[in-house]
Amino acid sequence: MNPYEIMLLLDAELAEERQAEILTRIRELVEQRGGAWQGDDAWGRRKLAYEIDKKPEAFYYLLHFDCDAETLDELTRVLKISDGVLRHMAVRRLPASATMPAREPSSAPARDQREARTARPAEAETVQTAEYDRTNVRLRS
Repeated sequence: MNPYEIMLLLDAELAEERQAEILTRIRELVEQRGGAWQGDDAWGRRKLAYEIDKKPEAFYYLLHFDCDAETLDELTRVLKISDGVLRHMAVRRLPASATMPAREPSSAPARDQREARTARPAEAETVQTAEYDRTNVRLRS
């Protein structure tokens, strides 16, 4: 079994009962085929970057589960034919240690060095700016 996650976009006009029904169907399908349901995160109603089926908004859900490839294929097939599902994308999750190295505790000297690099000098710098008129560009200090 492999760990997967699915980003699921449901129609914003869909009733909450229908949304819960779709999520329950997905969960039952994973569990019936021997998979393990890890959980789901409801991201809520969000505006789409572009309209899908003339709809500007959708409900976003992030689903986490473990299953085999055949179960994922069946799950994808079911989502494609389900009314109310605008888009979905399934990806295989990598272990956290493989995607991001463990962070070391921050130290005060490192923070001070970062602040020193980004700090502005105490005295004002001379900056050239452009002043435009109708005939030419004059630079002033």
